[in-house]
Amino acid sequence: RIRVVRAGSLPGTPQVASSKPLSSFPFKSILARMTASQETINNARAALGKLVQEKGCAPILVRLAWHDAGTYDKNSNTGGPNGSIKFNPEMSHGANNGLTIAMNLIKPVHEQFADIGLADFIQLAGYAAVEYTGGPKIEFKSGRKDAAEADCTPDGRLPDAKKGVSHLEDIFYRMGFNDQEIVALSGAHTLGRAHKDRSGFEGAWTVEPLKFDNSYFVELLKKEPTEGLLQLPSDKALLEKPEMRKWVETYAQDQAKFFEDYAAAHKKLSELGTGL
Repeated sequence: RIRVVRAGSLPGTPQVASSKPLSSFPFKSILARMTASQETINNARAALGKLVQEKGCAPILVRLAWHDAGTYDKNSNTGGPNGSIKFNPEMSHGANNGLTIAMNLIKPVHEQFADIGLADFIQLAGYAAVEYTGGPKIEFKSGRKDAAEADCTPDGRLPDAKKGVSHLEDIFYRMGFNDQEIVALSGAHTLGRAHKDRSGFEGAWTVEPLKFDNSYFVELLKKEPTEGLLQLPSDKALLEKPEMRKWVETYAQDQAKFFEDYAAAHKKLSELGTGL
């Protein structure tokens, strides 16, 4: 039986478990690049999958991985999936509300795998969250370099759900994504729900918020939205630009294509600026 950990905006902020300050999280930090063995990666992935299944915490693990990686700036080659979200200057950004809970969830699992750095482990958790809720299995590469606190990025690099197409373009083009990849990544909203005290919004995007499928796109295209489900300004923006809308329509009709493109975009996000 799965015990559900309530999730928040993209995708998921639980409202249970401890949210103590990040200074109290003595995560192993590997400042030099280390590549864990495939056996270690496989075992860690399975342990994270067990966590996902037991706690129902897939949405917040995806959100943690995304928010650590989504600070990347291709022009300055700063930010990205380096574990800097563990430090208070970055964790205190408004978009990261509740993510100390995610760090608390993965900490006891991470302690079992001393050869995996935090930056790698956060991204592996995101992969496991997608896989163990029915989504694609994404090929994982280790070797990310853990950040120092000086590597924390300024606030404002993550998406704002209250804004539209031009904002999505600003955020995702800065990282190096195109319109098709923006839509594919948005499909992760199939997981989780928003909470008013975290994001200002309330509700889930899909009927089964702990199942990874293409229902986010199916719901987005309905002329009459399903009662009780959420559609944010940033979701509706995908229908406003023809180049984005065509991919919403494609993914609503073809889940296999969505899974293929989502896996590629998620992998890209998880490796931004790492040279992997």
